[in-house]
Amino acid sequence: MSLKSTVMKAELQLSDLDRNRYGTFPLTLAQHPSETDLRLMVRVLAFALYADERLALGRGLSSEDEPDLWRRDYSGEIEQWIDLGQPEESRIRKACGRAREVVVVSYSGRSAAVWWEKQRGFLQRQKNLTLIDIDGAQAEALAGLVERSMRLTVMIQDAVVQVMSDAGSVEVTPRVLVGQWPDPPA
Repeated sequence: MSLKSTVMKAELQLSDLDRNRYGTFPLTLAQHPSETDLRLMVRVLAFALYADERLALGRGLSSEDEPDLWRRDYSGEIEQWIDLGQPEESRIRKACGRAREVVVVSYSGRSAAVWWEKQRGFLQRQKNLTLIDIDGAQAEALAGLVERSMRLTVMIQDAVVQVMSDAGSVEVTPRVLVGQWPDPPA
């Protein structure tokens, strides 16, 4: 008997001053039994960084053929593929071939740094790749905001993200290792 995902709801109120993007996004997140609260909240953070009406949550850990988040154009082509963690080189290569833009958001502190050093040469050669690193302690603090039903207010200004909820407030300063800070959707 397999364990079922836990359904989490988040209302994300976004004020992205860097991209001049504002709105409320209702998110339904299926938290796979093996997905930690930390990873779940990094998914929400990645959504906030790249928020768009067409940005959709993938099936996450339950599907190897889908990213954690993605945006398709109106013809169904993949515009943006967003993965979390430390994907294998073959997965990144595949994503770079399928999507116009690929984003990897790493978040696990020291192990992310080791992964980055090992993959640096390959990652820097990919033309359509952006790699963003979230400090491990900041990501852990985000995990402390998890609730089954969340109302999150996210403000992004000068590449600093402030995430606020009834459970507290966390400031995150993502570091761009490859590529550039998120641009407004085309």
